[in-house]
Amino acid sequence: MAVAHRVYAEALLEAARDKGRIARVREELDAFAQALAQSDDLRSFLRNPQVETETKLAALDDLLAASDDLVRNFVHLLAEKGRIAEVEDVHREFNRLLAREERVLELELTTAVELSDKEAAKVVKQIEEASGRRVEATRVVDPGIIGGIVVQAGSVRADASVRGRLEQLREELINP
Repeated sequence: MAVAHRVYAEALLEAARDKGRIARVREELDAFAQALAQSDDLRSFLRNPQVETETKLAALDDLLAASDDLVRNFVHLLAEKGRIAEVEDVHREFNRLLAREERVLELELTTAVELSDKEAAKVVKQIEEASGRRVEATRVVDPGIIGGIVVQAGSVRADASVRGRLEQLREELINP
């Protein structure tokens, strides 16, 4: 993550906090980032160095006409500073900072078979109680882990899978 992404994300978060519009800014920035992700043409247009900044600003004005002025001004600033191509990275950093501030723990649950909603909720509840934080979990199915569960939160990985245990035993046998 580039320092610039964090600086821009922190500035937007601070401005949204000051104006009491964090939820609206998050929603509209999410929508803008989603529009970029879904439109190769828009992404190419904004990233094209041959397109004049004024032309990009005019297009952004049309696109963001109904948006909150914080989001519109922020996107304008990125375009004026030549960083509009990095808006998706800034968006990710903004959401990361907001999750940290809200004490949300984002994690990935990997299981060999699909968990039911009830089973997943039980696992999430246990993690919330142990961590003291609200948990947002994505679920992944990987039959290769054979059984059990792997929980990944950022760079921290808790492997309680059959495959993980077999690998651990193999290491112990090789290196007693």
